[in-house]
Amino acid sequence: MLKVVLRAPNPIFPFHEPARDLRLQNYPLWLWQRLVLSPYVEREIELLPGQPLPQRREEMLVYRDNLFFDAPYIEKFLQEARRLRKPVRAAFSASDLAFREHALPLSVSYTPAGNLYLADLWYYPHGPVPDAEPLVIDLESREIGYYHVPTYMADETGDLTFHVPLRALMAIDSWVHIFIADIVFGLFARGARFEKRLAEDLGFKLRILARALYEGKQLLECSELVKIGKNCVIDPTAILHGPTTIGDNVTIGAGAVIENCIIGNNVNISQGCQLMLSVVGDGAFLPFRAALFMTTLMEHSMVAQNTCLQLCVIGRNTFIGAGSTWTDYNLIPIPIRARDGHGELKPANRPVMGGCVGHNCRIGSGMVVYPARIIDSDVVLAATQERRVITRDVHFEESDHHRWPKGNVHQALYHHPKPDAESW
Repeated sequence: MLKVVLRAPNPIFPFHEPARDLRLQNYPLWLWQRLVLSPYVEREIELLPGQPLPQRREEMLVYRDNLFFDAPYIEKFLQEARRLRKPVRAAFSASDLAFREHALPLSVSYTPAGNLYLADLWYYPHGPVPDAEPLVIDLESREIGYYHVPTYMADETGDLTFHVPLRALMAIDSWVHIFIADIVFGLFARGARFEKRLAEDLGFKLRILARALYEGKQLLECSELVKIGKNCVIDPTAILHGPTTIGDNVTIGAGAVIENCIIGNNVNISQGCQLMLSVVGDGAFLPFRAALFMTTLMEHSMVAQNTCLQLCVIGRNTFIGAGSTWTDYNLIPIPIRARDGHGELKPANRPVMGGCVGHNCRIGSGMVVYPARIIDSDVVLAATQERRVITRDVHFEESDHHRWPKGNVHQALYHHPKPDAESW
């Protein structure tokens, strides 16, 4: 089968890169797409904006390169498309809770069609044709709780929940979608598929039990659920609970706790760190007592001691100083807003949401950042009496290094004109 990739050139703020170049599940998105589709395609063509589809009479899969999808979705999509033997386009029902609650808000990539939303993924059995029928694939979502909110805190009481799909497809138009793809449609979905298989596959359950007994470990700590790469140094007092994937050349210090995470290669996690439901990129460094909860930390970034990041997305080559806090919950029950694919502030449809830091940033110690605020790429921030609490988005032009005598030593790798968008 021939694969045709359509470029989506619009950059994702604050990273100033198209979605294809950003990391999801610790892979550049273009590489993740290639790995998921590798069992089905033999050849690939990449088209720039405005280029027509190749007119070839052969089986063809066409998609835009800002799409995140997983293997279960692609398997089901191609199975149904080949069964129908006619051109189809991926579609979602407005009643699908996982899509409506998580993928649709802040997005600008879907085409409304009655009660359906069309995604930029097509299947042509005999080459491209003008019309393709919508093909709705059930994402098989299930409600999973992640926070318990006391009654006195807000109008939301009890458990806050995600609608977690067992099959995932979504467009990446905003930094919030990176969070959704990595955490909700990624780590949560992996755990949900594991629980489903455990409940339905007796042989799988017995294999895990046998491996845990053989290794003398608890079920969640055995090597069936905790995959560890080569040349890793892990202190025996560290607690690793699966499903967790750890790359090569990783160091994990005493007392660290890691639960349902993806850890890249050459990562250093020091004593007392806590990582839960997070994705940590290659070459990252977490000194002692740093904490990540439902957070994406891209490659070669560092989170210093006693800093806690919750529901955040942090770009590459970025430093977060010690004792900093990214808040994720409004003290009064007003909707949290975030920037959509056009850079406009819209309701995020999330009761809790952390912040986002771009690439190549230096954030000093002791900062407090309000929910869903953005710090632009190349920004340097130092805590001062005038600016220690970040209550609005910080753009590159507001970076502290502009007013320092030797601020030019900080190279601005992603500099851009200030966007014309509403500010907090």
